[in-house]
Amino acid sequence: MSRATNEINKITGAVIAISSRLIIFALVILLLYEGVTRGYKFGHEIFYASAMEAEPGRNKEINISKGTSVAQVAKILKNSGLIANEYSFIIQAEFFDYKVNPGEYTFNTSMTSKEILQMMNENTGEKEEKK
Repeated sequence: MSRATNEINKITGAVIAISSRLIIFALVILLLYEGVTRGYKFGHEIFYASAMEAEPGRNKEINISKGTSVAQVAKILKNSGLIANEYSFIIQAEFFDYKVNPGEYTFNTSMTSKEILQMMNENTGEKEEKK
């Protein structure tokens, strides 16, 4: 090969190396940005839960049978439109040490997941029958 061809190959190789590093750098920045924003949103859902709808909301009847796990309850509530995220509900139950007691519940879409957990934690059976 000629000297000019070698120089062109070196320059082309350098440009390709720099371009690939810039692309990898941009991808890392994008992944970090997405990770931080999603992590913040998830943490916000755990500690500052918001309701699915504004007041007055809609009432939903939910029946929780004995032996139902928190994960199963979270799935039921998500499918009913009462909570936005199953995983934040499960973490709230664990973090705040709430128990899911069986019973018939009337929840409102204007309730936060923490209010729902408090209601299920306090239920002894007869409290719900009086309401």
